[in-house]
Amino acid sequence: MAGAESLEIRWSDGTEGEIPYIWLRDTDPSGFHPHTGERTFDLTKVPLDIVPHDTEVTSDALLVTWNDGETPSRFGLDWIKAHRPGRPRHDPADLFPVAWRADLSGAGVPRHDARGLLASDAALADWQRDTKRYGISIVTGLADSTEAGTQVARRVGRLRETNFGLTFEVVSTPDPNNLAYTSDALPLHTDLTNQELPPGYQFLHCLANEAEGGGSTFCDGVAVAEYLRARDNEAFDVLSTVTVPFRFQDGGTDIRARKTVITLDTRGGVSEICFNAHLADILDLEPTRLKSFYRAYRLFMEMTRDPAYGIALKLSGGEMVIIDNRRLLHGREAFDPSTGFRHLHGCYVDRGEWDSRLRVLENSLN
Repeated sequence: MAGAESLEIRWSDGTEGEIPYIWLRDTDPSGFHPHTGERTFDLTKVPLDIVPHDTEVTSDALLVTWNDGETPSRFGLDWIKAHRPGRPRHDPADLFPVAWRADLSGAGVPRHDARGLLASDAALADWQRDTKRYGISIVTGLADSTEAGTQVARRVGRLRETNFGLTFEVVSTPDPNNLAYTSDALPLHTDLTNQELPPGYQFLHCLANEAEGGGSTFCDGVAVAEYLRARDNEAFDVLSTVTVPFRFQDGGTDIRARKTVITLDTRGGVSEICFNAHLADILDLEPTRLKSFYRAYRLFMEMTRDPAYGIALKLSGGEMVIIDNRRLLHGREAFDPSTGFRHLHGCYVDRGEWDSRLRVLENSLN
């Protein structure tokens, strides 16, 4: 049915769609490059209130003739049904998180064998889906080599380089520039909150963990934030709107950024946690806002330390934990370096790389 500004289409299964004419003109398949798929159509060349000269619906297509003399547009009806306005394109990487608490336990963390991930695209996709849903997984069976962990990471995508390098060694050093390079307990946090865009997935390959202590701790920031929203919406609103200054500084760098502790996606769900008390800079909020912020910030901090939310496990040589650094908080128990060697090799792969690889795998496997 043709209207003044749009066309109404009804499919045989009862699906209905209102299709504006300007959308049809902008989405004409001929307006996209045949090889790159990029749009070549120039929106400024047509009026926003464009109306077609004629429309025709066949058994499988919509044909639109325009008044500008251009070649008629042809749209497959199934294609329009799948891409009609108001219906986002299907995204295999758009997976809802499985929020978890302490009852997940270390035993419940998804585990996948490295040999399968390296040899099979199907195994790789299964592992990526598990890791994205839970925000954490463990890869087992890695060789005793720093290259073994990065080989798995590169199956996903390009490594993210930071001021700590393309990869980094988590060992106790005599002159550290980060708490991770000490033997002290490391409070729960997300990494590199001082970066304009904190890294996405962190890979930590355990090469040795023989010292007393040194267990790894994790907390699902999504679970904490969503419970905070239900328990204290005022505190949740503060942490999702007020930005915190973060800073890392050493002899060669001074990297700063402002972030909210909680970031929401377009659906209102929690999409990101940015929490690092030891990288938080001096708070520069107006005095009238400090009380409400400190109350909310401390409440969130206390909840992350609540045993009801956390899990702990001790990695063994040949295991690698992978976490969504913009969702999960991670930390470490103190350890005694005199009782044994502890060495983890780490790297990052950004969320965009992760999702791109998952989409490509889904398309090829299906």
